[in-house]
Amino acid sequence: MTMYLVIFLTAFGLTLLATPLSTRLGRALGLADRPGGRRRHKGEIPRLGGVALFAGFMGAGLLVFGLSALQLWPPIGAEDRKLLSGVLLGCIVVFGFGLWDDRRELAAGTQFVAQFGVALLAIGFDIIIERATLPLFGFQIFPPWITYPLTVFWIMGMINTVNWLDGVDGLAAGVTAIASLLFAIHAYSLGQITVALFPLALAGACLGFLPFNFYPARVFMGSSGSMFLGFALASLSILAPAKVATALLVLGIPIVDVAWVVINRWRRRCSPTQAGRDHLHFRLLDLGMSQRQIVILYYTFCAIFGLLALLIEDRVFKLVALGVMGGLTLGLLGWLARQK
Repeated sequence: MTMYLVIFLTAFGLTLLATPLSTRLGRALGLADRPGGRRRHKGEIPRLGGVALFAGFMGAGLLVFGLSALQLWPPIGAEDRKLLSGVLLGCIVVFGFGLWDDRRELAAGTQFVAQFGVALLAIGFDIIIERATLPLFGFQIFPPWITYPLTVFWIMGMINTVNWLDGVDGLAAGVTAIASLLFAIHAYSLGQITVALFPLALAGACLGFLPFNFYPARVFMGSSGSMFLGFALASLSILAPAKVATALLVLGIPIVDVAWVVINRWRRRCSPTQAGRDHLHFRLLDLGMSQRQIVILYYTFCAIFGLLALLIEDRVFKLVALGVMGGLTLGLLGWLARQK
């Protein structure tokens, strides 16, 4: 367990130390969010926190490879080496694009093209949703015409889910930390001792960032942080059987929220990519809940349903839990939509 502690503390410590530096860098470069529109914070807040998140995760990830090369950790198998290299390379690409978006505020179409490209990169490293055990149909191996579009949809969907979740202080980083810890436990329980280190590193990075991002935030993660976290979650959730199901339960509330917002905007003949305050966390904020209350509420439900994914082995019960969570979220969204 010493290795797990070392990797977690490395990611946590690097991010904790790098976040104040990224805050100063954001101010120096003029990359800061100002109040106005859907932004209700006070004063200018730098949005380069993604630099610290990326540094913590990448530092810990490269340390795993280094310790393995020095024979201080069991050798990484050829398959895991390829998969984990794809995760790290994809994180580098999507983080770089996120920085560009933080600087230029790119159009949605450009962002989708970049997300599609990084999804293809992941596929090139065999990070694909190729098989699954479905509740009513048992174990299934998907043909390529299902596998590749499903993988692209999953990665792009997760990137945008985390990006849209980053609307309340500490929400995206905290939910990602919870999901990553559950991924690590799941991978370890399946005997993936090296793979488990990477979601653990992601959790450490998020927890090192939270002291600066929790309400009232002193720094935002920006697109570089949210897109990086989204890709990392998407790719790591694919690297073990049944982790996609865990991701669906942990992140079910924000996923249902994204689907609701997109469909509702289409119904009103608005662009699904426009900025707005129609997300669940914004609606709760406008209803009178504080940011801390909203964040704790999300944390609680994400943790509960994520633990259910680990503790319940029956696939039908998992499907029921997913249905209950989705129904509760849709019911709350429908009720909030009728409020003035």
